[in-house]
Amino acid sequence: MTTDPATRFRGRAWLFGADISTDMLSPGQYVHDPLPERLRHVLEAARPEFAAEVRPGDIVVAGPNFGCGSSRESAPQHLKDLGVAVVLADSLARIFARNAIAVGLPALTCPGVSAAVGHHQQVEVDIVAGQVTVGDTGQLLQADRIPPAMLEVLHHGGIEPLLVALAAGGR
Repeated sequence: MTTDPATRFRGRAWLFGADISTDMLSPGQYVHDPLPERLRHVLEAARPEFAAEVRPGDIVVAGPNFGCGSSRESAPQHLKDLGVAVVLADSLARIFARNAIAVGLPALTCPGVSAAVGHHQQVEVDIVAGQVTVGDTGQLLQADRIPPAMLEVLHHGGIEPLLVALAAGGR
């Protein structure tokens, strides 16, 4: 469940290991299928139950190198379409991190997060402060902070809505 739509999120963690690729997030063999069918296969190679059981506001927590592989823009979009609120990983592939922000999905590098968070444990994330609080333990982790320009993109829900707002004279 999102606690502040702009900056604070609280949700159930889905724990994944290292080297989760964009092909696992958005399997290429389904690229021409209708969106509902494509979404059914998100992360099925790592956790077959994920797409059917993920709930809006849940948080993806992963080991190092999350989003590695191709520059498939659909990878973060599919997570957002399934209702994932935030991605936290020990490290993020640069292109995945940029694509996530571009579609309005907060993605933060947080060293040690995959060791500190258990599967389905509650996690609280403040994306402005870069703080991650682990549910029942209360452990506080420091994530890399998102630069202000990227926070502005997230505030608008992605690059496209930001550009529409700017074109309309808004901020």
